[in-house]
Amino acid sequence: MAKIKRLDKNLISQIAAGEVIERPASVVKELVENSIDAGASKISVNISSDSRDIRVADNGSGIGKDDLELTFTRHATSKISSQEDLWNINSLGFRGEALASMISIAKVTCITKTAEDENGSKAQCKESEVKISSVGCSVGTTMEVNELFYNTPVRLKFLKNPKTELAHIQEIMQTIAISHPEISFELTSSNAVLLKTTGSSNIEVAISEVYSPSLVKDLMTVENTDNSANMSLQGIISTPVFSRSNRKAMYFFVNGRSVKCPVVLKAVDNVYKDLIPVGKFPFVAVSLNLKPDEVDVNVHPSKKEVRYTNTNMVYNFVYFSIKNALNNFAPNNQDLEVSFERKAQLEEPSDKFSEIQHHPSGKTDFSSFRAASVSSFASEPSFRPVSQEKFLQTKFLEPSIKTVDVETPDIIGQFRNTYILIENEAGLEIIDQHIAHERYIYENLKESLKNNGSVPSQLFFTSNKIVLEPSEIALIEENAQVLEKFGYKFEIDENTVSIKQLPAVTAQNNPDNVVGAVVECLHTNFDKLEDKMLIMTSCKAAIKAGQKLSLWEMQDLIKKYRTTQNPQTCPHGRVISHIIPEKDLAKFFGRQVT
Repeated sequence: MAKIKRLDKNLISQIAAGEVIERPASVVKELVENSIDAGASKISVNISSDSRDIRVADNGSGIGKDDLELTFTRHATSKISSQEDLWNINSLGFRGEALASMISIAKVTCITKTAEDENGSKAQCKESEVKISSVGCSVGTTMEVNELFYNTPVRLKFLKNPKTELAHIQEIMQTIAISHPEISFELTSSNAVLLKTTGSSNIEVAISEVYSPSLVKDLMTVENTDNSANMSLQGIISTPVFSRSNRKAMYFFVNGRSVKCPVVLKAVDNVYKDLIPVGKFPFVAVSLNLKPDEVDVNVHPSKKEVRYTNTNMVYNFVYFSIKNALNNFAPNNQDLEVSFERKAQLEEPSDKFSEIQHHPSGKTDFSSFRAASVSSFASEPSFRPVSQEKFLQTKFLEPSIKTVDVETPDIIGQFRNTYILIENEAGLEIIDQHIAHERYIYENLKESLKNNGSVPSQLFFTSNKIVLEPSEIALIEENAQVLEKFGYKFEIDENTVSIKQLPAVTAQNNPDNVVGAVVECLHTNFDKLEDKMLIMTSCKAAIKAGQKLSLWEMQDLIKKYRTTQNPQTCPHGRVISHIIPEKDLAKFFGRQVT
């Protein structure tokens, strides 16, 4: 057995650095937050060498020459001095770990000057060693972090694609820019400006600069103060007529700090759950302010998590602040009616889709479908209908790999437009129409992938651009070839994607929902990606719960379902069919079965 020994100072520093510096975006976050704490009104960030070289310059108060060397020492900070200060934190940084961590895994240069110092100072740091010299410079601080992870090859190996790492940096800067509209931010890489704000002190202006001016028209302010609880909330939320396909544009700030907060998230979700379509999310950028001793920010080195002394009070305050703001929106409820109308279109597809005529020849009459598709999608901002000749280039319905040759089921009818009731020898069979169809489509897609190496796809000749976060754009770009195998192809233009190709079975779905679901699948482990993509595609393509079906459609669906290899459960694992034996029914009603 090996003897216990003390690790050397540099190795200890590298291990500790992993808690604070996870990736290049962590460096940017820590340095920019230091600049904010220094009172900077202008902060510029430049990224190069695949995000391994980072330069952050500010016009803040600077670091005094007598404090500069101590700045890079672990647990050296000017922001707290006693245990009691942990419950009275008013700065973004306070742990005194970030700079010490950086100089253990990168080559760092700091040039800084205060208004009181005659000359500036320069610190050159490598492997936790610091050398100080004098230099001429203006008031403020410039930090250069070069060759990040140069001496930790394992950490370097696990960095993502350079575009992905840059995307994470963009998202960090977007978040900080929205939380501090009073500061001018600029992010550049390879001579391209990725983000630029003017420091207007107006959050709506900051949001328009980070996203686009067109977004602001669908936003409204929220503001509330509870003097008895010493809490206030200010920010911007989207109106019910606006929604996004993911949670990326939900920003929560507690005492000026960007945090992941399940309490606030749950409050927001519960407010919007009856106002926007299922699977869609609002734009939210709200700042909660409360007494420092009511919140613990010292939960994790990343400072992304917080705990409250009174969680229920925080939840209720956020919930009713946003709910009351939305109640004051659209006094005639006209816009809310539009919101509910869109929700209904997504949850309960138009019966007109069931009017597509199927001929014995296998050809499909799309004349009725054309009218249905235009009326159903015209109100959706993410889809623009095109002519039948351009839109339909391949067969539209699910791939017909299996020959359906089973007995026609004796269907009684449909219950709640969701369950199909069937009379058979075993008794009364109840089948969930959505998951039965999902099972059939899933097995067909899997067989197609096995036999042909790809899923049958549908070409899109025109579609609106869908705005995604930088990390989502990078994720789609990295997995373009994999996605094409599953029938998905996208065209990327800066921060938007447009659909060029979808699986044929999902072509009539709202593209916004499909894109969001694809991104969610890509976040899974690679070995589970195929199954997750096929399950997602099947779910999107299947007949929905609440969709009224004709007798012919119910018969067709059940006959297809009867051909599946695993008819017991859907791909998600839910039971598809339930039989109530005739003898149980007879017993309930006091009858005897012969």
